[in-house]
Amino acid sequence: MGGFFGVVGKSDCVFDLFYGVDYHSHLGTRRAGLAVLNDGRITKAIHKIENSPFRTKFEKEAMAMKGNMGIGCISDFDSQPLVVRSNHGTYAITCVGKINNAKELEEKFLNNNAHFLETSTGDINSTELVASIINQKKNLIEGLQYVQEVIDGSMTILLLNEKGIYCSRDKYGRTPVVIGKKEDGTYCVTFESFAFLNLGYTAYKKLGPGEIDVINAETGVRTLVEPGNKMRICTFLWIYYGYPSTVYEGLSVEKLRCKCGEFIAKRDNVKPDSVAGVPDSGLGAAIGYSNASGIPFSRPFVKYTPTWPRSFMPTMQTKRNLIAHMKLIPIHDLIDGKKLLLIDDSIVRGTQMRETTEFLYKSGAAEVHVRSSCPPILYACKYLNFSASTSDMELIARRAIMALEGNVEPETIKKYLDPDSKEYANMIEYIREKLNFTSLRFMRLDDLKEAVGLDPDKICTYCWDGRE
Repeated sequence: MGGFFGVVGKSDCVFDLFYGVDYHSHLGTRRAGLAVLNDGRITKAIHKIENSPFRTKFEKEAMAMKGNMGIGCISDFDSQPLVVRSNHGTYAITCVGKINNAKELEEKFLNNNAHFLETSTGDINSTELVASIINQKKNLIEGLQYVQEVIDGSMTILLLNEKGIYCSRDKYGRTPVVIGKKEDGTYCVTFESFAFLNLGYTAYKKLGPGEIDVINAETGVRTLVEPGNKMRICTFLWIYYGYPSTVYEGLSVEKLRCKCGEFIAKRDNVKPDSVAGVPDSGLGAAIGYSNASGIPFSRPFVKYTPTWPRSFMPTMQTKRNLIAHMKLIPIHDLIDGKKLLLIDDSIVRGTQMRETTEFLYKSGAAEVHVRSSCPPILYACKYLNFSASTSDMELIARRAIMALEGNVEPETIKKYLDPDSKEYANMIEYIREKLNFTSLRFMRLDDLKEAVGLDPDKICTYCWDGRE
């Protein structure tokens, strides 16, 4: 995943930029960067943040950098922002998204005498590829539009030059772009809507799918390309990625998580002693479940947050497993002899939830009933790198279907999408038994759509039903 923040003003912007980017730290733990324009020159800094938080890594830059315009990012993959010298002049660029046809595009532009620097993995930086696509056209606006035309996947872009910050939301609006404004005429652009609240901004506008705007201190915000009609915003932003205080398309993350818990409770029939959420993104659903069912909410374990990062971030599975186990601290008085109902945002591979359940049993739990606040994940994300896997067969729901059917052909998987079918029930029972839960239920997709409340055609549900 990843996040971004940019500032345009008539005075120095670095303070706001520094803290605005920092408010996106929940979206990634590998790399981060800042780029600031001052007297016609762009200064940038990029650091790894795997072992140290953003603020610690960038304190020196925040004290030394100066300028009235800047962009920054949290990135889990590519080093960015990049500073590019091109036929459009010099600009800084940062992106959030995924390019599925990167190899095809590389070959196309290599044949046109483009060149790319290899990363340590032998790939090329996707932000560099985006810049190369932009540079194929005669101006930045056409270049940004061209990116949306040729990329298979999703790509949202911030581009900084002497004219301002160009904001380009991805073609189908899978990721958000929000602009804030201060009374003094300073503007910011952000992924997370809450990131500007404590910095003195108020919401000014949100970009629509495929929209391109430019922000300038003198002329304000100008729309260069009008938004398209088709939107597919990622539903997982509400379920998992988004911070509880943020809002996407008018819907609060925390409110949606609570509603998911309410929907699960209404279809449930177990009577545990208490309801708990896996911290942090399972807590809202657990509170909603508790409120709807009347079963007390409790915290039988807590996450040790001062040093442990989000557990899905490390690239090695063994490290993910280790961190998932080590960061959870049990409260035995709330576990020993108790029947617990535990809600998590999702069950992807199943490894972490199995280990969490074993941890609760070893701590004395009599029963552990598990609920997921989203449906079974059957398709690895093509757009935002969620559940990025070397194979779809890493997904526990896929493995269940393979074990039950002997194949995972598209027509076979379709039989398992209906939550009222016997095939679906068999899949859930297989997962329950494999992961050693007392009982298991997933949020139904029809309930999730109702909980979101937006036009179902405007939300992306690809990871659950394969709908593009």
